[in-house]
This record gives sequence, structure tokens and C-alpha cells, in this order.
Amino acid sequence: MKTLYLLRHAKSSWDNTDLDDYHRPLNHRGEKDAPKMGKRLRRAGVKPNLICSSSATRAITTARLAAEEMDYPTKSIREEKRLYHAGPDELLDFLHSLNDGVDIVMLVGHNPGLTEFANSLLDDEIDNIPTAGLVGAQLGVNSWKDVKWGCGKLTINDYPKKDK
Repeated sequence: MKTLYLLRHAKSSWDNTDLDDYHRPLNHRGEKDAPKMGKRLRRAGVKPNLICSSSATRAITTARLAAEEMDYPTKSIREEKRLYHAGPDELLDFLHSLNDGVDIVMLVGHNPGLTEFANSLLDDEIDNIPTAGLVGAQLGVNSWKDVKWGCGKLTINDYPKKDK
């Protein structure tokens, strides 16, 4: 059985209007929320075999901060430019390309693609994956190539402000 976690990048900064979207960093809240979600994942016993992240600055920074809290080696995070603003079909194609020796995968990326992907994949509807929000799914397949729309069962829907 395959398990998938979708983590949206934490809150980004719009302070420097000269930066293009791809290079925007996290803001102060994002720098606090990303490790907070990593701690929650560790406490929940989440241990991905593989973390793949959009290579956009805000996404890869989120992935690294969360991974550090989960004791996942940050040098093992796979940076993927094709995850930058990927839509549902691109994300599904990406999953299909994964090695079946890996059972638990976390993708770190962007909205609206992550929320649309989750809603296509899961047996449940999610209004929005907020910044630093996490959705977990148990997929009813043994091979990544067999992932199809509707095959996932929602196991986690968490985000930093949920505890307030």
C-alpha cells in the first residue's frame, strides 16, 4: 500500500517586488509554520521514504525546515522544477514515475494544483490546503503506476492555524 503526503509551502514574503514568483522566500510566519508542521508530523509518526519538492525557493525552504524536524536528511530531498505550479495531471504523472521501492512519499508544492490534485485523488473534498497545510492519503494501490483518481483515503488534514 502506498502513502502520500501533500504539503503546501509555508507563507511567503511579498516584501521584495523585484523578485519573480519563483524566487520568493518565506516570511516570518512561514519560517515558524514549516518546522511546526514538521514537529506535528514527527509526533504523528510520519516518516516519508522520499520527499520531493518544487524547486521554488518558498517550497524547498518549507521542505527543508519540515524535514529537519522529522529527522529526514535534507540532502536527500529531491528538488523538482516540474512540481512548480504543477496541476493535477502533472502531479499524477509525477507519481506514476516514482520507484515502487518507495512506499511513503511527501510532495511539497503549490496551490491551486495541490488542492485540485487532492480533490481528484481522495474520497473526501478539501476546500483549500492553506499555507503549510498538510493532507495525507492512504492509496489503495501497491504500485505508483496504478494511482488513479479516487483511489485515496484521507488520513490527515492539518494546518498551522488548526490548533487555534
